[in-house]
Amino acid sequence: MAGNYLSNMFGRSPISPLQKHMAEVLTCVELLNPLFKAMFKQKWNKVERLRNDIVQYEHIADEMKAALRHQLPKGLFMPVDRRDVLDVLLTQDKIANQAKDIAGMILGRRMQLPDEMRELFLVYGRRSIDAVAQAMDIINELDELVETGFRGLEVDRVETMIDELNSIESETDAMQSQLRDTLFSLEDTLRPTDVMFTYRLIEWVGRLADNAQRVGSRLQLMLAK
Repeated sequence: MAGNYLSNMFGRSPISPLQKHMAEVLTCVELLNPLFKAMFKQKWNKVERLRNDIVQYEHIADEMKAALRHQLPKGLFMPVDRRDVLDVLLTQDKIANQAKDIAGMILGRRMQLPDEMRELFLVYGRRSIDAVAQAMDIINELDELVETGFRGLEVDRVETMIDELNSIESETDAMQSQLRDTLFSLEDTLRPTDVMFTYRLIEWVGRLADNAQRVGSRLQLMLAK
């Protein structure tokens, strides 16, 4: 049944499956926001439920990725280059994998952040998710780009969307730096292992925005061809 669904999902063009894959990735990533809030309230049963949902969505996205890779035509005309499609697909997949890793680490270690970091961390997490949502919006413009032959006003529109994505990613970079500085100032009051994993958590959340930006960058290269 799942195989039929994945087969039906794939048409002549790889664009629709790529968009559907990114939608599944975003569904996966958006669950991190309530998971972070549950973490701070130490509602570990809820964290576990959300982590399990993230794993499930990541698995579905993984199946979509495999289906698209296996069915992507070789040596046939496509509206976009096969290598570009694969690059975007693999970058999207990294986002879902990162969300799964973040949720697993938080649950496995029953993580808590110092009070001084919590408010900014929630904003940081939300903006990192916003970057992924912006990347999905850009991917959803591929249909229009193909129809216009990657020319005209649609290209200008997508370039503007990519600029907005870059701006969001820059915001997350600034917040990441601020969170690291705060953690550094608190290191002497925390267990060394907690410090190490908190730095890791900050880095991993930032990778969501980094990889979202890479999706936009790949689309920008496609526009330039």
